[in-house]
Amino acid sequence: MLQLRSILTPADNSGAKRLRLIHIPGSSKRRYAYVGDIVTAVVDQADPNGVVKDSEIVKAVIVRTRKEVGRRDGSYTRFDDNAAVIIDPKTKEPRGTRVFGPVAREVKEAGFNKIASLAVEVL
Repeated sequence: MLQLRSILTPADNSGAKRLRLIHIPGSSKRRYAYVGDIVTAVVDQADPNGVVKDSEIVKAVIVRTRKEVGRRDGSYTRFDDNAAVIIDPKTKEPRGTRVFGPVAREVKEAGFNKIASLAVEVL
């Protein structure tokens, strides 16, 4: 459950150190973004040798949120941070080659199988 200007930690090795959420698609009717949503973010800080650069506008998939996610079976999952994986907007593939930390099952259900397969753990 993220809104505009939320700070995200990148969960991949694309070179970004911090992301800031700047747009949620459909935000005239939606206020929040949830796990598995594609959002637009700006790179606040970046590694100088990374794939992405400072102030670059990127598309990202939210893979973890601090706000708990309710599931159909009645269980809830909650994470320690808000994290996203930077993707290529045309192919929907991750721009990095590794994904760090656990990833919510909703990401795989949203059709991002490559991100789920690169992740260490799918919860």
